[in-house]
Amino acid sequence: MTKIHELDTPVVLIDLDRVEANLKRAQDYADAHGMKLRPHIKTHKLPQFARRQMELGAIGITCQKIGEAEVMVEAGISDILLPYNILGEPKLKRLLALARRASLKVTADSATTIDGYSRTFAGSGLTLPVLVECDTGGGRVGVQTPEAAVALARHIAASEGLRFAGLMTYPAKGMVAEANAWLERAVALLDEAGLKPEIVSTGGTPDLWRSKDNRAATEYRPGTYIYLDRFEVKEGVGGFEDCALTVLATVVSRPTDDRAVLDTGSKSLTSDTLGLQGFGRIAEYPDAVIVSLSEEHGVVDLSRSATKPEVGEMVRIVPNHVCPVTNLFDEVTFVRGDDVIETVPVAARGKVA
Repeated sequence: MTKIHELDTPVVLIDLDRVEANLKRAQDYADAHGMKLRPHIKTHKLPQFARRQMELGAIGITCQKIGEAEVMVEAGISDILLPYNILGEPKLKRLLALARRASLKVTADSATTIDGYSRTFAGSGLTLPVLVECDTGGGRVGVQTPEAAVALARHIAASEGLRFAGLMTYPAKGMVAEANAWLERAVALLDEAGLKPEIVSTGGTPDLWRSKDNRAATEYRPGTYIYLDRFEVKEGVGGFEDCALTVLATVVSRPTDDRAVLDTGSKSLTSDTLGLQGFGRIAEYPDAVIVSLSEEHGVVDLSRSATKPEVGEMVRIVPNHVCPVTNLFDEVTFVRGDDVIETVPVAARGKVA
């Protein structure tokens, strides 16, 4: 059997035992607290992992873009939420074609988006479930008040080819209580308006272990939990021993005693720092700091590391943020311990439209 040290670098390694443990831990927590999981596949982009998430009890999956959903439907997965404003005739035609093959739900935070859905689905013989996206503190997209959510829900309910299905939010990290209060107010107003939401969807791996406190939510959309990363470790979601994705790299230069250079630059590691020092954690040299990235080089400061790597040595890096790293590689390699199991294509890689 091929061993990890026999691989060419840079390469993404996925520890299958850690993946399984992470998935089971989250599903068990959700089951214990009566929360439905709808995992976000943007982290792994792999149909085999999406299927495993559903085998363990997930009610469906979340895809950010139509391209991802198309890959998953082709792989036989048929219950998908698309939490993104879908605009433009090309995308709307693709959405309708996909809805003929799978059970889709979408979101909207404007009448313009809703009108596009209605124009596309009216007379199609299909009814599209639409959730109102709500800004409960994240400061990205979404209606700004519960009252605005009710107004859009009314617009959806009155639109041909559509059905109001509920609310969706991606709350700011650490704002579970605030998001819950916002959603509870919106649900109460919708109930008064005769528009009881079937679904209230929230998410975010950093607050996964607090999701039971969002009493208004009916489903949760974690993404990074399948692999974890350096940021999620900082947030207390797990430890480095739980991180399932690492980037295997080779030391290609030691220009000085305190500097090493890896064959993993910005085309292999994300440039996201997320408030952390450096661009990933080197497992074998945790006191070393990846201080800069050019396209194909990662520069490492070894000044605080008691031991130092040699030229030709391989190291494993836990990225700050795994999701962008997944999208940088055509393939990932499944491993157990030091054994290579198989290399698989990242099926939904690059599907950003």
